[in-house]
Amino acid sequence: MGTFLLLMAQAGAVGSELAGKEGEAGFGLNTNILDTNLINLAIIITVLFVFGRKVLGNNLKTRRENIETAIKSAEQRAKDAANQLKEAQQNLEQASLEAERIKKAAEENAQAAKEAILAQAALDIERLQEAGAADLSAELDKAIAQLRQRVVTQALQKVESQLKSGIADDAQQILIDRSIAQLGGEV
Repeated sequence: MGTFLLLMAQAGAVGSELAGKEGEAGFGLNTNILDTNLINLAIIITVLFVFGRKVLGNNLKTRRENIETAIKSAEQRAKDAANQLKEAQQNLEQASLEAERIKKAAEENAQAAKEAILAQAALDIERLQEAGAADLSAELDKAIAQLRQRVVTQALQKVESQLKSGIADDAQQILIDRSIAQLGGEV
């Protein structure tokens, strides 16, 4: 910025000198190349080269440093992203292994529960069969007892009816002898 102000001041001084000469000589065309633009251009180019080189060099250096910083930052972010991707893949692999282990354990638990249910069902069936057999046996015993009771009742009724009608002396003697023989005595 300082260079630009210096150039402006010099241009203003040169312009005022030219205006002063024109007032004395009037309007004219200066054909001397050395007096005109060539010297001004050489001065401007020299000033720009001397002072502009530093400014331009500093700007380019700053820009290069910014670009290098941006590249390093991008490389670091790429490395971080690669590391995060690697960790995510490892976590995914671990999660897959854990899911597989849980699935296998669930299948084993389901199989064990199935076997336990089947075993319990077999025990229940056996118990029901035993209870049914016991009930059947009890009903059979009850029916046999009822039949015996009927037979005894009918036998008693028959005996009573025969007793009422009277027993012959010979039949009565045979019955007494048989009863004594059964009791262990002799006749």
